[in-house]
Amino acid sequence: MAIHLISALVENKFGVLARIAGMFSGRGFNIDTLNVGPTHEKGLSRITLSIHGDIQALDQALKQLKKLVNVLDIQTFALGEAVERELIVLKVAAAREIRSEIAEICNIFRAKVINVNASDMILEITGNRNKISSFLELLEPFEILEMARTGSVALNRKVASPGKQELSTES
Repeated sequence: MAIHLISALVENKFGVLARIAGMFSGRGFNIDTLNVGPTHEKGLSRITLSIHGDIQALDQALKQLKKLVNVLDIQTFALGEAVERELIVLKVAAAREIRSEIAEICNIFRAKVINVNASDMILEITGNRNKISSFLELLEPFEILEMARTGSVALNRKVASPGKQELSTES
């Protein structure tokens, strides 16, 4: 089973998120990540979710999703088709002796140390799925006390208008 990243542009109305989540769960999909927020257009929100499942079941679910009244547009992204980001804030146990080691890991991944006190550090990192996984893997030897994740947000990489070149500075 593969991970599927789905982005839906929806009218920002009561119950839309519940109907979408219910539609996926009713078809046996577990939503791994979910992010919802307003767009630059008044009255519209973007829902980005990632799920595990086979492609045939996903195709059927997307057909049902397109039928929902408040859903205006749906995009699914294959690997490399989207610029994807997630934000994580985590608290790590950090006695004075190990703080420099944790800070070094943060520097490698361009993560930020946003709070330090006598017993722990709070860190912030944004990035794609691979960057986040690698960062968390290096922090495994340390005790992660708490963690909050936003879930992925994504936009299509395709060039918006003919003749414009795409530049990527993604890391």
